[in-house]
Amino acid sequence: MTYELYYWPSIPGRGEFIRLALEDVQARYEDVARSGPAGAGPARIMRLLNGGGITRPPFAPPLLKAGRQLISQTANILLFLGERHGLAPRDAAGRLWINGLQLTVADFVAEIHDTHHPIASGLYYQDQRREARRNAGEFLKERLPKFLGYFETVLARSPRGPYLLGTRASYVDLSLFQVIAGLQYAFPRAMARAARRHRRLLALHARVRERPHLAAYLASPRRLAFNEQGIFRHYEELDLG
Repeated sequence: MTYELYYWPSIPGRGEFIRLALEDVQARYEDVARSGPAGAGPARIMRLLNGGGITRPPFAPPLLKAGRQLISQTANILLFLGERHGLAPRDAAGRLWINGLQLTVADFVAEIHDTHHPIASGLYYQDQRREARRNAGEFLKERLPKFLGYFETVLARSPRGPYLLGTRASYVDLSLFQVIAGLQYAFPRAMARAARRHRRLLALHARVRERPHLAAYLASPRRLAFNEQGIFRHYEELDLG
């Protein structure tokens, strides 16, 4: 099967969490919005969002088409891929456990996004700079340590190995790699401080980066760079180090 991934062409965003899983397991997939003539991929996305002749239209990308199935929501897609490609436990309890971890990642990502858009996503950053500075300060002081500390604890209690669930990587390990990379881009000073307190998470980031298939992907033009249109954005005034 060749999967079809539907996500916007110019930002890593939430689609990157899906790409990392697909690349790690070497699944065949078409990155729809980045293939074909310019504009054709985004037009295909919009047709799906507007109904596209299907009875259960999705709300927003990322979307994954697997045969006749169309799956939406990052955690939902990763739950599906993890079971099919060995990035999740075989037992139902284990799959529910890491799905819960992925949903916690989703909460974390939403709060990271809100550091630069605390009032409304539809407003420009410049329209909410003062509020963003206040929100980023609270995030770096209270929420960043809380989330990083939680995942550090999960890693510390991993019974058999260096990943969250032991010796084998799960899709949540790949997602945490992306979160740490994004935070290092957005808040380099704050993350330099955090690195001293969360050594296991930083070691996990380095370990995932060195996985052979991912290392090749990260060095390729398929890997989109972080930029100021995505979830993780660097504004010097928000990196309150």
